[in-house]
Amino acid sequence: MAVENGDGGMGNAASDAADAEVERQEAEEEENVGDSPPSGAEQRRAGREDEEGAGDGVDGGGERRKQMAIHPLEHSWTFWFDNPSGKSKQVAWGSSIRPVHTFSTVEAYWGLYNNINRPSKLAVGADFHCFKYGIEPKWEDPVCANGGKWTLSCSRGKVDNLWLHTLLAMIGEQFDHGDYICGAVVNVRAKQEKISIWTRNGLDAAAQTSIGRQWKEHLDYNETIGFILHDDAKKHDRFAKSTYQV
Repeated sequence: MAVENGDGGMGNAASDAADAEVERQEAEEEENVGDSPPSGAEQRRAGREDEEGAGDGVDGGGERRKQMAIHPLEHSWTFWFDNPSGKSKQVAWGSSIRPVHTFSTVEAYWGLYNNINRPSKLAVGADFHCFKYGIEPKWEDPVCANGGKWTLSCSRGKVDNLWLHTLLAMIGEQFDHGDYICGAVVNVRAKQEKISIWTRNGLDAAAQTSIGRQWKEHLDYNETIGFILHDDAKKHDRFAKSTYQV
């Protein structure tokens, strides 16, 4: 399992997951070594382990080690994809957005991330989202409706790294007001890429500016970024002005 161990905020958790996976594999190898029958002491010890496992719903010590190797996230998250080829045919905005997969552990995240295209490899016009489970990446979603988004721009050469570390900070709960975060989206465009973090309760200035500042710190991003309320974006489209800047 490939593990990124950088400044993204989940380095320690991901590293622990890798160590646990190695321990699990070693334990399985030990259990499978040797064809000779177990000694009486080994049989008694195995019997105790089976009894303990039956008591708590776990099948023996080996299975307990497998369960210990799982590192659950605070929330479950869903990847969504908006196919650019479907946008010209859609009847209503957002109808081409489709859920890809939901994950809830560190291991499941890396299993997905390591087997999907990076933003720089997506077609121009594509939108790739990662939102908390149960929240759709749409203005109309009840959780998103009164919120807004922080947005930064970057070149195609930088988008993959910025997107990765945005995800790690977000799903790794590295924000003081992480309960305000709905999800993030990367917009692949011809001139430059955009990454946004969507939040709820857009009029809470203290929480929103805190999220914006911490996001820049996690990414080591030095340019000014702005926060636009969804209501303003709906009314003024690309001419909407930022409510906050950091």
